[in-house]
Amino acid sequence: MTVIDNRDVFGIEGEVRLSEAGPRDFFALLKPRVMSLVVFTALAGLVLAPGSINPVIGFIAILCIAVGAGASGALNMWYDADIDAIMSRTASRPVPAGRVTPEEALAFGLVLSVFSVGVLGLAVNWFAAFLLAFTIFFYAVVYTMWLKRSTPQNIVIGGAAGAFPPMVGWACVTGGVSLDSFILFMIIFLWTPAHFWALALFKMKDYGAVGVPMMPNVAGIPSTKRQIAVYAVLTAVTGVLPSFTGLSSIGYGIVAALLGAIFVHCSIAVWRMADGDEKMVPAKKLFAYSIFYLFAIFSALMIDLYVAPFAASLGGAA
Repeated sequence: MTVIDNRDVFGIEGEVRLSEAGPRDFFALLKPRVMSLVVFTALAGLVLAPGSINPVIGFIAILCIAVGAGASGALNMWYDADIDAIMSRTASRPVPAGRVTPEEALAFGLVLSVFSVGVLGLAVNWFAAFLLAFTIFFYAVVYTMWLKRSTPQNIVIGGAAGAFPPMVGWACVTGGVSLDSFILFMIIFLWTPAHFWALALFKMKDYGAVGVPMMPNVAGIPSTKRQIAVYAVLTAVTGVLPSFTGLSSIGYGIVAALLGAIFVHCSIAVWRMADGDEKMVPAKKLFAYSIFYLFAIFSALMIDLYVAPFAASLGGAA
């Protein structure tokens, strides 16, 4: 950040702050890692939805969802800059590091929000645009500004924001939602607590330092470990449901069951982990596997969409 005497520019008293932000800093505001997960699950919803969509319109839809997710990230970084500056894993983000001003981050997030929702509505349909707008609002306002700092259930309730993308993708094709799209939502919704509480276990000091009431800091490690196991089981069960509703085949169900069994196994390892274990290796392994699990489940759903009919045709020919 550069500070200059604005008399050199305008001939008046005072100072002007010039941002030193580059394209990489604004890209970082979009939370690209989170965005990649959002885009992938939204693509799954779009691909799995009954009916068809013009490839160009489909591309625009996914682009709008990606931009909307990035807008949410920018608004989150704007509001959380004070605590991000204290936490080790977020201190280098553009706003707390001083490379992007809070005003720039806020304006960037708002402009992207309006742009993504408006284009999605005009190019695809307004129901999908409404869902995207609600997702941005839920993450930026309901989760970031309210739940995150007020309740240990922040991740449970706030997880809905990350679970909406496949429903938005589904709505882009069908103009509505359905039981199958709700199951896709529930897979992510139930996955979120186990994923983030595993992270919270080995980042307790960071969350404690900024006063964010994450479950391990409020309810304690033993209670958090039990709840992680419960949510892992619920996630594993929900992950198999598409094979019972007709969205996918029994082949997918077997794959999902195996992936879920490993998820539960990792959560049990966390449950058995000593409360005083400072390295918390099982929690770190669960956190890493949980990311793989979600990508694998949605990959399996999309692959099954094309493999199952081919396998059925071979069986019929035999």
